[in-house]
Amino acid sequence: MFFSRSGPVEWLIVCLGNPGDKYEGTRHNVGFMVADELGNRGNFPIQRLKYRALTQTATIGGCQALVMKPVTFMNLSGESVGEAARFYKIPADHVLVVSDDVSLPVGKLRIRTGGSAGGHNGLKNIIQHLGTDQFPRVKVGVGQKPHPDYDMADWVLGKFQGEDKKAIDAAVARAADAVECYLKEGATKAMNRFN
Repeated sequence: MFFSRSGPVEWLIVCLGNPGDKYEGTRHNVGFMVADELGNRGNFPIQRLKYRALTQTATIGGCQALVMKPVTFMNLSGESVGEAARFYKIPADHVLVVSDDVSLPVGKLRIRTGGSAGGHNGLKNIIQHLGTDQFPRVKVGVGQKPHPDYDMADWVLGKFQGEDKKAIDAAVARAADAVECYLKEGATKAMNRFN
């Protein structure tokens, strides 16, 4: 994987999070962490502001991809994704979304080729703007809130601590591997390897 600008964009790699220092390292920002991991590996900075996202074009898994970190805030991520997908004429099955998932244990990955938003507002908004839920995702488990009365917003905007921090660092690296594998070898192989 390397930084490059050659050839048309074939994929959008949409890594979800919230912009700003205040949200850095929170459960909701796992997608941004994966984007940064991809950028560090390929030595490409994700900092061009386009389509209401920080972006960079790079070759990932042998494919030309636009890596995106929407800066619209999580609940409006679809505005950014819809704009870029229309511009590059990217079909939904080539929009790979990386997000946090509270229904998975911390650090567990799940790759899906489509499906509901599962209560995730970022995914909900992307479904709305793409007009379909048939787009692939790499979900990174951030764990369930400690008890039912705990406020979900407080939970997803909380930072990883201790063992969870170690688990999430490893998961971010594996999620970046999963993105590369998905683009290079397709959904089935990526699912068999990472689910």
